[in-house]
Amino acid sequence: MNSLAIAEKNLLKNGYLDIDLDPELDLVAEINRLKKEKNAIILAHYYQESEIQDIADFIGDSLGLSQKASTTKADIIVFAGVHFMAETAKMLSPEKKVLLPDLKAGCSLADSCPPHIFRKFKEKYPEHVVVSYINCTAELKTLTDICCTSTNAVQVINSIPKDKEIIFAPDRNLGAYLQKKTGRKMIIWNGTCMVHEIFSHEKIVKLQNRHPEAKFIAHPECEPHLLEVADYIGSTSGLLKYTKENPAEEFIVATEVGIIHQMQKASPHKTFIPAPPNNTCACNECPHMKRNTMEKLYLCMQYEQPEIHLEDWIIEKGVESINRMLAISENAGLKLAD
Repeated sequence: MNSLAIAEKNLLKNGYLDIDLDPELDLVAEINRLKKEKNAIILAHYYQESEIQDIADFIGDSLGLSQKASTTKADIIVFAGVHFMAETAKMLSPEKKVLLPDLKAGCSLADSCPPHIFRKFKEKYPEHVVVSYINCTAELKTLTDICCTSTNAVQVINSIPKDKEIIFAPDRNLGAYLQKKTGRKMIIWNGTCMVHEIFSHEKIVKLQNRHPEAKFIAHPECEPHLLEVADYIGSTSGLLKYTKENPAEEFIVATEVGIIHQMQKASPHKTFIPAPPNNTCACNECPHMKRNTMEKLYLCMQYEQPEIHLEDWIIEKGVESINRMLAISENAGLKLAD
């Protein structure tokens, strides 16, 4: 059995191609070569390792990346992110081949709302409008009336007639934030993102005492008691923009630590401090995002595996919820980000 056959066999178990590489292989040069040879583009989420961000064609939030990829003439989309993001790319570009370096790069938030269980939950509230955060599986999007991002979520909720009841999934923290912002009562699915759930309020207060001039900025997936003391709440792209435009010299950042690479590149004279989690780690990283490596990225492009496949009905039905969201955002004049 040759090395590729062995790798393909191991793929079923590991979720990625398992081939030993020459340690002297110039991965940056090889990946750039493969991009040209295969007419491929690399999308990298802000939470990826810095070296993956630096070699990507586009860096950003998940929906924005998928939208950008759909406008290109690339034959292959390589999504350095997590599984639901690659699914969204496939939904918006069904004619393209979509690759994910590691199929086991999942998402605790997306996994917290299994579609088969949510379907039964939804049946209890047949008249409710279902709004789902874009950070969910493709199948959950088929059970959703309108998707939203953290940028346009307020506008999406406000677009729903007052006489309509709402189910919000899957993130309870974002749902609670939206209830407070819009004044709309909602039935909220009890899901969370592991990254945004473990920030330590006590440690953040100590940091603020040591850095009294620092701005505390947070993603709305953080717990409510943290959002109450934040100087700014916004999407990942929103946080990045805020650090560019705000004159403050120091920022305490409550979201996945990968975004700090772009913050430092954009504002090298400023200081960015990762908000500490309630554990022994010095920083807060998403273990799913970090499953992607340069080695896996190279092998993924070389052998065009693992590939994302979605049934036609999932694409057709799921895209409807995204299109409704895009129409609302267009009417509101919003530029999207997750």
